[in-house]
Amino acid sequence: MFAFISQYRNLREVLMDQKLAALGDAYVNLVYSVALSKRKGEPTGAKVDNRLLAEALKKAGLRSLLPSRIDRHKQADAAEALIVYAWVRGSMTMEEGVSILEQGEDTVEAFCSFLLTAKKKLDL
Repeated sequence: MFAFISQYRNLREVLMDQKLAALGDAYVNLVYSVALSKRKGEPTGAKVDNRLLAEALKKAGLRSLLPSRIDRHKQADAAEALIVYAWVRGSMTMEEGVSILEQGEDTVEAFCSFLLTAKKKLDL
């Protein structure tokens, strides 16, 4: 979908790409804000907490793909990289992400589901 995005050989490469994570940060916050807006019935802007994304990454079983000594911020970056990569590759639409987050009662569980769906659709 975007020529400036590399084709990665494996999931670990996606998770470790800091430039992809920077784009993912903005994308994840947008998708989350749209989901909250739909749920509340009014425009809402929100930033997803790193702790929440790191917990979702761990719950999704993806933490083991990262180096052992990596902080929570970098774990959250990995989650953001995976989510935006699924979108830029055309494997997942923004609407699918919004729907997953909108339906989830528990935010960590919702992001865990988002990550697992992205991973499955990318087939890495």
